[in-house]
Amino acid sequence: MKCCFTGLTDPGLIRTVNQDYYYIDPKGRFFIVADGMGGHAGGQEASQLATEVIQARLEQQWLDSVPSEALLEQALYDANQAILEDQKKHPERADMGTTAVVVMFRKGQPWLAHVGDSRLYRWRQLKLEQMTDDHTWVARAMKAGDLTPEQARMHPWRHVLSQCLGRKDLQSVDVESMEIHSGDWLLLCTDGLTEELSDTAIASHLQSNGDGEDIAANLITAAKEKGGRDNITVILVKIDGI
Repeated sequence: MKCCFTGLTDPGLIRTVNQDYYYIDPKGRFFIVADGMGGHAGGQEASQLATEVIQARLEQQWLDSVPSEALLEQALYDANQAILEDQKKHPERADMGTTAVVVMFRKGQPWLAHVGDSRLYRWRQLKLEQMTDDHTWVARAMKAGDLTPEQARMHPWRHVLSQCLGRKDLQSVDVESMEIHSGDWLLLCTDGLTEELSDTAIASHLQSNGDGEDIAANLITAAKEKGGRDNITVILVKIDGI
């Protein structure tokens, strides 16, 4: 798998603290984006802790015989448990949690895993596809037909998560294989981007034919121009060859 990649994070225009965290494996094997919540210290701690625990598990067992799906799932459960243990040690952070979205290329197969509403998109042949389903109350209501996409985008409960890392009742982690082609772009991002920019606006930037660093910077600038009400994090991965 040949790819080039870049990542960028910005606190936005309103918040003084950046509770997002991301990691790019230098070898391009895996990519992690997390969006913390639970107060300034709690949100920062949760997103960083989750990212570091996921990174550690993947690195430790990368060459093992454990199936990739099980490895990714265990990495996210490890992160959940690490946050729960930190909550016990630091009661002031008892309500902290984080989203997480992970892309992994292992044994010739791309994989994704996520919890929460940070997203993975795939851009292919001028088409943008959301590869993850938001774990939110609003997303559930849309699936049930109770809300239209337009209503969901403005709904006051749109940020209410149905699950995240840092909860005893975490029931499942979404892990699945992906199909990718040479020329695809993968975009991992927090809701600081998607809250400000529609899918159409995101697609217009990916269509610009710029390099990853320029596109990432332009996406963040555009989100800030629309208000920048939350922290904004993006990772862009360009698939150059399979």
